[in-house]
Amino acid sequence: MRSLILAVAALGIVASAPANAQKYDSTSPVCKTNYRWGGEDTDRGYTSLEQCRASASGLAAMCINNPYYAGAPIDRRPSQSGRRRHPAY
Repeated sequence: MRSLILAVAALGIVASAPANAQKYDSTSPVCKTNYRWGGEDTDRGYTSLEQCRASASGLAAMCINNPYYAGAPIDRRPSQSGRRRHPAY
């Protein structure tokens, strides 16, 4: 019985621990890390290093290329120019 109580207590401790979120997302090519008292946070959504650096100017921040960037979304719709035209008989 004692081992069951210890197992349930250990499970409760593990389940209550905060989960770490992924630091970077895969939708933006550049991210900015802001360093603040008490920790850091990451801003996403920058399309270039120059854009990010302009936003980070004068702040305790660093811009990096996103290592998890998946690339631009692919347009899977057929193009108008790709259609075949049948000759008129």
